[in-house]
Amino acid sequence: MTDLSLEFDPNETLFAELVIPVPIAKLFTYRVPAALNSKIKIGQRAIVQFGAKKIQTGIVLNIHNNPPKEYEAKYILELLDDNEIIFNQQVQLYQWIADYYMCTLGEVVNAALPSGLKLSSESMVQINPRFDLEISEFDFSEKEKILLQRLRDEPLGYSEIVKVVGSAKIYNLLKSLSSKEAIIIFEQVKEKYKPKTERRIRLAANFTSKKSLELLFETTAKKPKHEAALLKYLQYVPVFSDSALNEKGIAKSSLIDEETSDSVIRTLVKNKILEEFEITVPRFGFDDPHQEYPILLSEHQEQARNSIVKNFEEKNTVLLHGVTGSGKTEIYIDLIKRALEGGNQVLYLLPEIALTTQIVLRLKKIFGSALGVYHSKFSDNERVEVWNGVLTGKFKFVVGVRSSVFLPFDNLSLIIVDEEHDPSYKQHDPAPRYHARDVALVMAQMHHAKVILGSATPSAESYYHATSGRYGLVTLKERFGSATLPEILFADLSNEKKRKTNKGEFSSLLLNEINETTSNKEQVILFQNRRGYAPVVQCEDCGWVPKCINCAVSLTYHQFRHAMVCHYCGYREPLPNQCPQCTSKRILTVGYGTEKLEEELKLFFPEIKTQRMDFDTTRTKSGYEDIITGFESGETGILVGTQMVTKGLDFDKVSLAAVFDADRLMHFPDFRSYERAFQLITQVSGRAGRREKQGKVVIQTSNPKHQLFSFVMENDVTGFLNEQLHDRQQNFYPPFARLIETMFKHTDKKIVREFAEQVTNELKSKLKGIKILGPGEPMVSKIRNEFLLHTLLKIPRDQGHLAEVKKTMTEIASKVLEDKIYRSVKVVFDVDPV
Repeated sequence: MTDLSLEFDPNETLFAELVIPVPIAKLFTYRVPAALNSKIKIGQRAIVQFGAKKIQTGIVLNIHNNPPKEYEAKYILELLDDNEIIFNQQVQLYQWIADYYMCTLGEVVNAALPSGLKLSSESMVQINPRFDLEISEFDFSEKEKILLQRLRDEPLGYSEIVKVVGSAKIYNLLKSLSSKEAIIIFEQVKEKYKPKTERRIRLAANFTSKKSLELLFETTAKKPKHEAALLKYLQYVPVFSDSALNEKGIAKSSLIDEETSDSVIRTLVKNKILEEFEITVPRFGFDDPHQEYPILLSEHQEQARNSIVKNFEEKNTVLLHGVTGSGKTEIYIDLIKRALEGGNQVLYLLPEIALTTQIVLRLKKIFGSALGVYHSKFSDNERVEVWNGVLTGKFKFVVGVRSSVFLPFDNLSLIIVDEEHDPSYKQHDPAPRYHARDVALVMAQMHHAKVILGSATPSAESYYHATSGRYGLVTLKERFGSATLPEILFADLSNEKKRKTNKGEFSSLLLNEINETTSNKEQVILFQNRRGYAPVVQCEDCGWVPKCINCAVSLTYHQFRHAMVCHYCGYREPLPNQCPQCTSKRILTVGYGTEKLEEELKLFFPEIKTQRMDFDTTRTKSGYEDIITGFESGETGILVGTQMVTKGLDFDKVSLAAVFDADRLMHFPDFRSYERAFQLITQVSGRAGRREKQGKVVIQTSNPKHQLFSFVMENDVTGFLNEQLHDRQQNFYPPFARLIETMFKHTDKKIVREFAEQVTNELKSKLKGIKILGPGEPMVSKIRNEFLLHTLLKIPRDQGHLAEVKKTMTEIASKVLEDKIYRSVKVVFDVDPV
């Protein structure tokens, strides 16, 4: 582990510069108490007073003896760690992310640290020691008296006070009591991370010999419940064969059942026959495998593995382009084992939590306790334990989603970015708006590590870098084993509607294929990139469509919630019985979301279990796992889902995959829309026929002769990417240009328009040779009551002064914001938007 500690004279006056997890572009200097001079290290957490009352957790980034000139430094209140929780590599990486993605270091640290590592203060209320209700000259309301009575017992937080008084409106209540000097409001620091503990039971040491135990049973002979509890303990713990087993004892919960109550255990503890104690147990971890799982590579996989190793001799990054089902994961596992055997760390990035669920089941059998898993569905405490596991070296290998790039690695030798083309690697809101794939490349440079970018449908940018020699390129054109690529079938919806052979938006071809597949006891995956029941609700008579009151979008109907919901701000309202505009009762739902698809499939195929996998059904940590387990076991016959079902999932019995609405994927106002559509359709196709039997793919479209489908039909990924690169070069888009989008937000449409035009005009006058588009309205021009405008900069890739361009953009925006009319305008920079 890297030691960032510095040696200082115990009598020297020291100052520490801390980064606080707030969106302010500066470090904060605090004075180090003399008692902490020998303990403070760069990379440690420290508790500091921030502002007049707040308490915050900061990370020490620098230690020196120069006091700040602008203000008198406050003292550090306490150090939270004996050693650093981040290393020099993380400090450098966080700073690079802040600089490159045009945000503050505080925002990066806020995103990087699990919530459980960020202590903050909570406002608490206590009764004033000098206050006496009986002799007070003030009158008190009933609610005030109830609260004061409760405060006599203990101080309360705001959330507890809300429960006591039965109202969320407590501000005026507290203000009144404070003015009467009846209460004191103070800040209390709360530790968010709590180790998991377990209550255990063991036999008292003086009863572990045979003779003493025999005497004990004589005394308990007349107490059958006590005797039963002791016999049960001895069944679990053979105290005579190994005294160490008795030291460890047994979980108290294991002893308690219908026959042995908690009161029986308490009595035995009170009589000093049993001892109760507490231990800290991990929330997360896998057992080491009981047997070796050999990785048997096919001839093609071995060639690809050897080619990757060979490429690593000259290049730090290799693009592994392998068709769906080619067995890229087996190659990854082989290379991971090699890295771990060399004593190094490995990071395996995946775009979706759903993917981690399935692949972890495979990886834990091979890597056991060395494997850590890190994603947002874990609780704060679980994420802290994985963080600490990486810090201490317990977890040498981590599988995780994009936030895993922030973990405190110090000996990283290999990073795998699987499905590297996936837009889920890009963080949108809040800042930092980083792309985990690109951060992984920079991270690898700092650690002198190697990177594998894996995909069946590489991004145009990665493919360009590979073919131009910046990355190594390795291809796998064969599916693993005897599996073949699926047969592609097109369902022409226009033609079917003319012939009236369709049922709603289901073509007869799709329904027939589903029927045939399920009749053969095989499974179906159906992809529709729209959650909810119906995208639009409409009055059939006057055309009224319900809109969000906060955003410029229509509401999506969710049947399971019995509500129309905005997918941007969360606003919801019930489905009306009649049109509010013309009072007609003919309210229709238009279009298909995953929820409606699930419902209709259950009507068409009532004997087949249909499940849905989207954001709504996977909100809990076990949501993904339950759905995947049900599908993997064969219990579920049809799986309907959004993009989650397209990514790397591997099921033996899936012989049919379908794209419900291919046209909607393609016709989107974005230069990446064809690339995204091609990737999603190809990835969906890859879910079918991954074993001996050839699978089928049904693509529903109104235009089956579209050029994009010819590339899909031939599985011609390189032909498609070459055409895309030609179009992008002609129109000056990535990888031939760098993009920076600036979004302007304000509740007043006129103010945001004036501000955006002023900033954009300044940019155009100062940044010569850079194409600047806008300001214009984005597709959704109002979100959460804020009007939006955006400007797009296209910067030549060979322009070496990107940092200067960013600096100019920041300075211009800051200067215009100084005008008091515009001070409340929000400016958001998004570097490399996707």
